[in-house]
Amino acid sequence: METRELRYFVAVAEELHFGRAAQRLGMTQPPLSRAIQQLERRLDVALLERTSRAVTLTEAGSVLLREGRAALDAVDAADRRTRRAARAATGDPGLVLVTKAGATTELLSKLLDAYAAEPGTVAVDVLLCGPGEQERLLRDGRADVALLHRPFDSTTGFDTEELRTEGQVVILPAGHPLTARTHLRLADIIELPGLPMPYRLHPDGTYVDGSGPPFRSHEQLYQLIALHRASAVLPDSCRAHLPRDVAAVPVLDAPTVTTVIAWPPHSRSRALAGLIWAATRL
Repeated sequence: METRELRYFVAVAEELHFGRAAQRLGMTQPPLSRAIQQLERRLDVALLERTSRAVTLTEAGSVLLREGRAALDAVDAADRRTRRAARAATGDPGLVLVTKAGATTELLSKLLDAYAAEPGTVAVDVLLCGPGEQERLLRDGRADVALLHRPFDSTTGFDTEELRTEGQVVILPAGHPLTARTHLRLADIIELPGLPMPYRLHPDGTYVDGSGPPFRSHEQLYQLIALHRASAVLPDSCRAHLPRDVAAVPVLDAPTVTTVIAWPPHSRSRALAGLIWAATRL
């Protein structure tokens, strides 16, 4: 199978329309149709069901769509990493570090300061992203290194060093009766007086359980909590940037959260090695 054929098939499988797929690929429809037919003959399977009204995927086509996306992502990642390695060899070995927006701010600041104090350091660009995105950016080669949080982020396939393990806290409106407690347990916050069920982070990076209104950022979540419209269980490090109109109380039996620094195992970057060394010394 050629990369070109995979790109053609993925475009058709995602659009489920040969005309739109051809337009997306910048080509005409007849050669695209011939390429897909040739791919089906070589594999000896039907990838698409075609009628005068619609194009649908067969079971085999669904498998190839999933595997094809993964293969093309790997090819694109290899391209980006190769180009980054070439720039590093010519004296432009900057690093891209990705982390979740609103998380590990204090730890990240200490890490960057510690690295900058070492001799021979390079510029570090920091990308802030939404939950779960930092893992994808590291896998596809757009980032050299990431701060990930177990159990919410998968570290499978990466080399890692643990930097910090912390408990979790429940975020409540300032003045809520439970803010007078020194600590709580999960059983105490299943039904909070006057508040919806707390949001909790799921291992896939999404928020679950909470029965409050939807939100798009931690800032929006904190505002909802201050208005008595929500509550949330978050890692203890969130205390560093909480607004004044909310409060945090430790939840003793909530799962711990471990922050790790992660990087692709095949990396041979001296600049990255220096950053990892600085991180492990914190």
